[in-house]
Amino acid sequence: MTTATATPEAARAPGLLPRGLMLALVAAGVAAVALLAGPRSGAVLLIGLGFGLTLEGFRFGFTGPWRRMILERDASGLLAQLLAIAIVACAALPLLAANGAELKGAHAPIGLAMIGGAFVFGAAMQVVLGCGSGTLVNAGSGNAVGAVALPFFAIGSFAGACHLSWWTALGSLPVMALEGGSGLAVTLAGLAGITALALALGRKGSHRLPARYWAALLALAALAILHLVVAGQPWGVVYGLGLWVAKGVVAMGGDLSGSVFWSAPANAAQVQASLLLDITSLTDLGLIGGAALVAWWRAGLASPVGLLPARAWVAVIVAGLVLGYSSRLAFGCNIGAFFSGIATGSAHGWVWFAAAFAGSWVGIRLRPLLGLEARK
Repeated sequence: MTTATATPEAARAPGLLPRGLMLALVAAGVAAVALLAGPRSGAVLLIGLGFGLTLEGFRFGFTGPWRRMILERDASGLLAQLLAIAIVACAALPLLAANGAELKGAHAPIGLAMIGGAFVFGAAMQVVLGCGSGTLVNAGSGNAVGAVALPFFAIGSFAGACHLSWWTALGSLPVMALEGGSGLAVTLAGLAGITALALALGRKGSHRLPARYWAALLALAALAILHLVVAGQPWGVVYGLGLWVAKGVVAMGGDLSGSVFWSAPANAAQVQASLLLDITSLTDLGLIGGAALVAWWRAGLASPVGLLPARAWVAVIVAGLVLGYSSRLAFGCNIGAFFSGIATGSAHGWVWFAAAFAGSWVGIRLRPLLGLEARK
């Protein structure tokens, strides 16, 4: 049994600030945002930090479990995701039904570009081993692949938004959303069906969730519900990244009036407003910060990537651009479309999941061909 006596090493990461001081600085940052932009902005940033702490702290994500399901028939991570979505749906759908004027779901139309975008996104996320939230967390935790992919993800998201009207004109259905008690029943039945399929295809014993998965899924579900209540919208990732680039373009004298997406009144207002007033940006920054805090607390890089050839880094850059562009066409990533979409009753979330999972199968087979299996 270890003693409870604290040592200087236990209170300080090597060469860095004492842990207590770092936590105080984080708290001060959240308080500063609350003072500058309002209590809700501070609360959303805090929730974003919670997402980052959870994903990195419990080593939980979306890309890895899909990879293990495909390669190893390990269903545990996918089952944890489905259970988290079910918990959120049990709270989110009644909340949306009772507070339709104040809350909105992650609803989007199903279309050709949406399906194609989800498929391509699924492939690209396996190339860099990170979806939207995963790329943010990987970058925050010190993973070089994530750090390189992130700015190109943002550029791709901005470009995809610029071209979105052209892509959606190829054909799409009206937005279809499951609502109320019947919508919840259908959603839970669908999740149960996917769970049964995963159990049937998974290897024996892979249905047992480790304790860290239970902790992660419960924390993610609680944070996602809290995000919906506080922010008035579900947890998302992609919009904030594109907005950062849009702000940069305008700051450098660029004109976005020719873009149907960025000239829309709501989006044009966000481009001009403070970044601290954008919900998705605050959550994204929180994800990066929470992951960085965990990596710092562990006193080192969370996931070094090893030696990679030059073609691998070119693949990371291209995949980052593709991730951003395709996720904008698909109306979200694993968070905005799969997790939040299904949890708030959007039919497009189910189609997104099927297309992205199929794309993941392709991406897994592309990864070694691109030199991304590191040499030790």
